[in-house]
Amino acid sequence: MDETGKKAVVIHPDAEITPLIEEAAAYCPTKCISLTTTLGQGIAHDLSHQQLTKIFESGETGEPLDEILATVTLIQPSFNTAVLRQIHYDVTRLFAGTYPGFRMSATQYHNLQHTCSVVLATARLLHGLTCSGRDISTHVLELALYSAYFHDTGLLTKTSDTAISGAVYTENHEERSITLMKQYFAGNTPSNLLTRECSSVIECTNLALDPREIFFPSDASKLAGYVLGSADILAQIADRYYLERLPLLFQELKDGGLETHDSAIDLIQKTTVFYDIITERLEKTFSNTAQAMRAHFHQRWQINDNLYYTNIEKNITYLKKVLSLCDDKLETLHTFLKRIPPP
Repeated sequence: MDETGKKAVVIHPDAEITPLIEEAAAYCPTKCISLTTTLGQGIAHDLSHQQLTKIFESGETGEPLDEILATVTLIQPSFNTAVLRQIHYDVTRLFAGTYPGFRMSATQYHNLQHTCSVVLATARLLHGLTCSGRDISTHVLELALYSAYFHDTGLLTKTSDTAISGAVYTENHEERSITLMKQYFAGNTPSNLLTRECSSVIECTNLALDPREIFFPSDASKLAGYVLGSADILAQIADRYYLERLPLLFQELKDGGLETHDSAIDLIQKTTVFYDIITERLEKTFSNTAQAMRAHFHQRWQINDNLYYTNIEKNITYLKKVLSLCDDKLETLHTFLKRIPPP
């Protein structure tokens, strides 16, 4: 604070905040520093680290559904949000174990919070594409958003299941998700075209598949698939608890019988290599659809930044720094990764 007791405001001439200033603003216990960044075309924002985090995670109200609906309305004011609300409500019940015939979700990495973050990222990408001049039809909106809600429901268990956790279905769980989505919509009136095309859209979230080898029944399904595939990656790696959640991902893979990593620490160490692979998937395989995030944040929040890429870079940079200081023990790593992910 200055001598008058007011907040000191750091003004920087471009959209890049220096690491030291950013760190000070993020962790200053008395919140004595705020950031004023001059953005494109003279637009500026004066947002604290906490405000940026709230915008990124849920928008204005703290409820992701509100931001999802607000973003969809920006794309198409006449879009039937009542259907989207119902799907959100039903998928929430599916994960909570209150939907008839289903148990509560037991996968801690692929949980309801992950699903909602992917839906939000999907809506934001679609809006960003609209801001970039792309025409987004109602069909594309429905395909992308509805598939986003159901893309990991294949990890849920039914009351008739003998499996303790849906993690046992990890391998090719996308097929179970597609089946559940089709069953759900069988009694909820979307067209047969929608349920036929959702398969190719959800398959884009399967990292074992090359999307260039997926058969897309239409240009709409291909665009929706590229958006959802990008959103699924962005929402995971940009999450501020991503690094803390990695041991949970390892446990899911282990429970699913996938011996891709020797241990949780092995998975964490290989995440930097995974990042390089996933970057190529985003930029080349999915035709750099993820770049549309910048247009969304600029138009919606007057922030000239792709907050997903910014957060991913922070996560990976911090992980590299931590790994350089640690031995091969998970306990040592935990001393640097202290955030507690929400359930």
